[in-house]
Amino acid sequence: MSRIAETFHKLRSSGQKALVGFITAGDPDFATSLEITRQMCRSGVDLLELGIPFSDPAADGPVIQRSSARAIAAGMNLARAMEMVRMIREFSPVPIVIFSYYNPILAYGAEGFYRDATAAGADGALVVDLPPEESDELTDLWGKDLDFIRLVAPTTPPDRMAAIASKASGFIYLVSMTGITGSGGLKSEETAVVANDLKKNCHGLPVCVGFGISTPEDAAGMSKLADGVVVGSAFERLIESGLGDKDLAAKVGRFAAGLKAAM
Repeated sequence: MSRIAETFHKLRSSGQKALVGFITAGDPDFATSLEITRQMCRSGVDLLELGIPFSDPAADGPVIQRSSARAIAAGMNLARAMEMVRMIREFSPVPIVIFSYYNPILAYGAEGFYRDATAAGADGALVVDLPPEESDELTDLWGKDLDFIRLVAPTTPPDRMAAIASKASGFIYLVSMTGITGSGGLKSEETAVVANDLKKNCHGLPVCVGFGISTPEDAAGMSKLADGVVVGSAFERLIESGLGDKDLAAKVGRFAAGLKAAM
């Protein structure tokens, strides 16, 4: 059983939902980002998504776009992110998902990415812009010890959901709305309908809802619809507002604890 599968099994057994926390690796710098991950893992994040900063993050809103720009300016890249994964694994067993667009992985090399990610201690990968029909060139070179997280949109029909889930492992990421990360206007009733359809077609994989979840109240509401929630822009918004604050990592940790408590 993979570390991701084991985490969801334990949470389900205790009646809990997963808090998946996203930050951009290296924002605002390597050392601060590493300490932020430490505080998040200590404070209730069940899975950690490390975003690889990219110059053209088409699915991301302004908050994460700016976080990528800061991280790139500070020297972060995919190779250094692998080093960050290795260092996180030294102090935490929390499953780590590398969240990226395809371009950085293609440039790095599919086999090298798999080798270095697994050696560092990563548990999964999520490639935002790589649909199942195009992903075999990447995943056919991998073993079974790196879960491949797939995305489902609110406009995805049930037969397409089943096709996507058939090539997924770890969990399915349900995007709660059309648009970019950090958007407002969560619509729980509409998301509930899509989530129910997805649960019927996800081959038993856990479902986590993301996009637009920014408060403990949002997390509490959306966690009722799925196996977990993904929070990203809210963490990055807090980081951006606290640049230069020596207590930034602790503040991010307290925010994570508040989200988990609400769920």
